[in-house]
Amino acid sequence: MIVVTSDTIPGYRLVRTLGLVRGNTIRARHLGKDILAGFKNLVGGEVMEYTKMLAESREQSMDRMIADAEALGANAIVALRFTTASMMQGAAELLAYGTAVVVEEEP
Repeated sequence: MIVVTSDTIPGYRLVRTLGLVRGNTIRARHLGKDILAGFKNLVGGEVMEYTKMLAESREQSMDRMIADAEALGANAIVALRFTTASMMQGAAELLAYGTAVVVEEEP
């Protein structure tokens, strides 16, 4: 599956647009990780616990979006975007969305 943030894929032509595809995940903070993050906040630097959680959330939401596109018969997704939303205190949604398409290599 080709996944790009642009509207076109160099070297490919768009044959068919299949529609919007999306994948999401909702993650809640973990008390133990919050305590470690609080200590890190005192001394500064990257909060690795949250960095790892966000990376895992992105991968999971992308995997779900790709599965949605495959179910439509797509071989590519164009215009990939990510968005987040707060669901409740301590929990957030990460949504990946784009347009499922069928592409062919240009001759």
